[in-house]
Amino acid sequence: MEFDLAIRGGTVVTTTQSFVGDIGIRQGRIAALGDALGPATRDMDAKGRLVLPGGVDSHCHVEQESSMGVMCADDFYSGTVSAAFGGTTTIIPFAAQHRGQSLREVVKTYHARAEPKAVIDYAFHLIVSDPTEQVLGQELPALIRDGYTSFKVYMTYDKLKLSDAQMLDVLALARREGALVMVHAENHDMIQWLAKRLLEQGHGAPKFHAVSHARLAEKEATYRAAALAELVDVPLLIVHVSAGEAIEVIREAQGRGLRLYGETCPQYLFLTADDIDKPGLEGAKFCCSPPPRDAAAQEAVWQALKDGVFQVYSSDHAPYRFDETGKLPKGAKTTFKEMANGVPGLELRLPLLFSEGVGKKRLTLSQFVALTAENHARMYGLYPRKGTIAVGSDADLAIWDPEREVTVAASMLHDKVGYTPYEGVHLKGWPMTVISRGRVVIEDGTLHAERGSGQFLPCAKPETAKPLGRTVPELALTQRVIGQPLF
Repeated sequence: MEFDLAIRGGTVVTTTQSFVGDIGIRQGRIAALGDALGPATRDMDAKGRLVLPGGVDSHCHVEQESSMGVMCADDFYSGTVSAAFGGTTTIIPFAAQHRGQSLREVVKTYHARAEPKAVIDYAFHLIVSDPTEQVLGQELPALIRDGYTSFKVYMTYDKLKLSDAQMLDVLALARREGALVMVHAENHDMIQWLAKRLLEQGHGAPKFHAVSHARLAEKEATYRAAALAELVDVPLLIVHVSAGEAIEVIREAQGRGLRLYGETCPQYLFLTADDIDKPGLEGAKFCCSPPPRDAAAQEAVWQALKDGVFQVYSSDHAPYRFDETGKLPKGAKTTFKEMANGVPGLELRLPLLFSEGVGKKRLTLSQFVALTAENHARMYGLYPRKGTIAVGSDADLAIWDPEREVTVAASMLHDKVGYTPYEGVHLKGWPMTVISRGRVVIEDGTLHAERGSGQFLPCAKPETAKPLGRTVPELALTQRVIGQPLF
């Protein structure tokens, strides 16, 4: 039977193999891999190119309103177009609950935003900021069964943070229902205490954002989150890890056999606190939480990517314009505590890591595929449909020119932010053709996908969410005393 599309002669790379050959695609799926495959309606010559799985970005904020009431610059059209141009074919943004909201209604709202606009496939994480009896007892368990099998909680931000007791309730539910919890780990009181004193002394410039978000605040919260997860015996992912102090907490826990996972992002590999210390308010463009640190922290993050402490590398794309609608709500009078937190990075996530990771031989191609695609799909219940090149998987592919040289400029990107923190960075290696479910969505620098042609992906309960079956002695004793399980 003829293929709809055949990609010929490229170097196909997965986490387990690399070979020169053909990929035959039929009805949106990979139908065959091999040499000199049969005829196709369309042939695509990939000689001299790399054929990699389309990227999966499992941490990005798209058409999401922040807890401060600021809407992202990108909607589901511009966000998914930007992702596609950067070699990403699946995104998992957040359906964000704010206090007082029904989680089920929040999910309906985000579907209404995404369905008519997305050009590539998408799933949703949930953000849980108000774990009421209704949410924990009815809404969240039902949503998990409907394919929303991961959710994020915060240990900081006034309107988002959960207490330790609330986190334990959420973790226990995740254990019982087979979901994965992601944690923004920073000690809220440490940050607030430092920020208050900085502002009292007249220090409101962007650079003091990095001062207030101390490394110890990240380290302490990471340790505390790990302890809560260990108590309940549930896997946990610490997101956007920025420095060696938190990395060592994760490394130690993993060394004891705990399922503590780690994620990092481009800003911790390519930016430092020096970028935040720019004249006037320019440094606001580089402010995110946790903030970029220093060169030593960058090296610690690279090492953790290389040796497996981090399982996923995501963009944490948080697109806010450099004006009163985003970063500068009070114009020139905006202090670091009033700026919208976050940096854009959805389109450049893969090219940055390819150039500086694979190109500089810090990472192998197989590690690149794992960190940018396969591990995301595995962790969130989308594998093997997504994240790999295998017979039966969706034909989500990015054909890379490893020699293509690009100097980054905001004008070349497809988001709606208006600036990039990576302006002027020189990169080598670029995705030239991007295919989503067998559809050529990017070719010759042109978009070929219709609004709304992306599909929603219900997620299975991931293997990574299964507990180890290790109950700490205190809980085992309590369960014996009361004669019933605690979860």
